[in-house]
Amino acid sequence: MENTNDNIDPTESTQIIRPFQFQAAQADLDDLKRRILAAKFPEKETVTDNSQGVPLVTIEAIATYWANNYDWHKIEAKLNSYSQFITEIDGLDIHFIHVKSKHENALPVIITHGWPGTIMHNLKIIDPLTNPTAYGGKAEDAFHVVIPSLPGFGFSGKPTTTGWGPDRIGRAWVTLMNRLGYDKFFAQGGDWGAIITEIMAAESPDKLLGIHTNMPNAVPADLDTAAFSGAPTPSGLSAEEKGAYERLSFTYKNVNYAYYMRSRPQTLVGLADSPVGMVAFMVDFDPRGLLLIERLFAGVSEGLSRDDVLDNFTLFWLTNTAVSAARIYWENKFSFFVPKGVSIPVAVSVYPDEIYPAPRTWVEKAYFNLIYYNKVPKGGHFPAWEQPKLFIEELRAAFKSLRKEIKKAI
Repeated sequence: MENTNDNIDPTESTQIIRPFQFQAAQADLDDLKRRILAAKFPEKETVTDNSQGVPLVTIEAIATYWANNYDWHKIEAKLNSYSQFITEIDGLDIHFIHVKSKHENALPVIITHGWPGTIMHNLKIIDPLTNPTAYGGKAEDAFHVVIPSLPGFGFSGKPTTTGWGPDRIGRAWVTLMNRLGYDKFFAQGGDWGAIITEIMAAESPDKLLGIHTNMPNAVPADLDTAAFSGAPTPSGLSAEEKGAYERLSFTYKNVNYAYYMRSRPQTLVGLADSPVGMVAFMVDFDPRGLLLIERLFAGVSEGLSRDDVLDNFTLFWLTNTAVSAARIYWENKFSFFVPKGVSIPVAVSVYPDEIYPAPRTWVEKAYFNLIYYNKVPKGGHFPAWEQPKLFIEELRAAFKSLRKEIKKAI
């Protein structure tokens, strides 16, 4: 596809799909390093746990590695090895990766990231999904993969007006997939991607063949309300449900960043001024995720590398999207975990370090068309990033039962 075409009808100009690549300016990379080295740190916390936030030793280790050992050019070359595009939808430029499989019966899937994620969270899964025979799979496991950047994140446009909540994003994703020639498709998501995927499935059931989620919106509304208010564990729950409720209640008490972004995102101007301050805010995304990153920068790798973490946050910095990304919390009018009324086939993978481990009893009530439910032995809130091999196995298994029917429908 060409960037420009003199024969394009002006009325169709908003449907143009423009090739995209990114090369960071050396001046911006130099400025990033200068700011990291000039960072001022507070004194050490007065506790021996994370009750006061990100430990000083962790953020100092991140800053030291970022300034002295990290090389953005490696991930930039990897990113630019994939087919990337930008297209205007509903007045906003949407950036996306689109990699088509060489296998004849590959099926289309759109995979949506969350916060504090970017497309970087999903890069490891592209090749195994599009070329499964090279990664232990079969030709019939193949997908055509579309990975968009959320509005205000990464290379997508930053909304200049209000209204870009999960429902509008979901409608934009349907438009995107149809524009790419996929009348019907799969969708997958976690974190914000899970919410967007479920709303999209509820609003456009005729467009989606099925969805897979690693953060199911399956908490009964009364239990969600109770957990949010900090109420004691209700009686009558099974041991599994009790554990899920307590984890959810704990989560609501430990996502202070979400409350702030939901109410005052523009006040977070410091995230656009200090890369170290930005990372300190963002790595505190959930208690178990923070512990994972703490161990990583203390020398214990469990699926992630230090570069993985900094690839993601360097993209936020270079695109100056920390504040624009925060506004999705302000825009959201939906519950994070309550069912969204999805009627199409749903596959659920439950990871042990997810925000809450969804019990099958809740999942079956939330999705009457449940086609797959599995508890995965390892992984957390961002499994495609943390445990890509397990995630790929889950996605292949999740839609296996639907493939024969889908081939007839497409």
